[in-house]
Amino acid sequence: MSSGLGALRPSPLVEQAAERLRGQITGGHWPVGTKLPGETTLAKELGVGRSTVREAVRLLAGAGLLRPRQGAGVFVVATEPAVPVEDWAARLRRAAVTDVYEVRAMVEVQAARLAAARRTEADLAAMDAALAARTEAAGGDDAAFVDADISLHAAVVAAAHNPVLTDLFKEFVPALREGLIGLVQLLDLREREPGHSADLHAELVEAVRRGDADGASGALRADMEATLALLHGE
Repeated sequence: MSSGLGALRPSPLVEQAAERLRGQITGGHWPVGTKLPGETTLAKELGVGRSTVREAVRLLAGAGLLRPRQGAGVFVVATEPAVPVEDWAARLRRAAVTDVYEVRAMVEVQAARLAAARRTEADLAAMDAALAARTEAAGGDDAAFVDADISLHAAVVAAAHNPVLTDLFKEFVPALREGLIGLVQLLDLREREPGHSADLHAELVEAVRRGDADGASGALRADMEATLALLHGE
């Protein structure tokens, strides 16, 4: 039987999913002792991915409302949170985004070095177009800006001409996109600077153009290290 959860807005997904699930619990739809529907069912009803449902369940488990049982499923154990849900939401978002960003830095800094050595005229044209699109997207919403930002980084990775690296980046993009949207909102990055780190991205493209591996990797590293410092509260 459908729980009537309804689809969610695009972001912030984990908090919205957790809030909707918490409402079902506190509203009595899922009493204490009830086993939650499976991840696939919840994901379909909420209109999100299974990973988002998983993070929302983790959040509510940390708040004391849910308890996963190995091999049995996830069960409701309380109707009132033991700790504020909002505190857990912020902590989980920060941890998840930090993990994504650390992996991103490891992959992309090396890709930038390779791109500076291997780029072609077609690669440079693709990067110029992506940079222009990123600049234009600064006037749009967060999701559009993140998509444009990822397209620029994808163009740099493609210019490295390493098919394994390119495939790895493609596999990473869904988690990266969700993490970046969460990052922009968590730190209010675009409130202060709509085209966040526009100068460093322009510097990255120019360094690749002139074949400067140190300059390309340095521009990318500077951008990512500054953001990681914000995530770590430094």
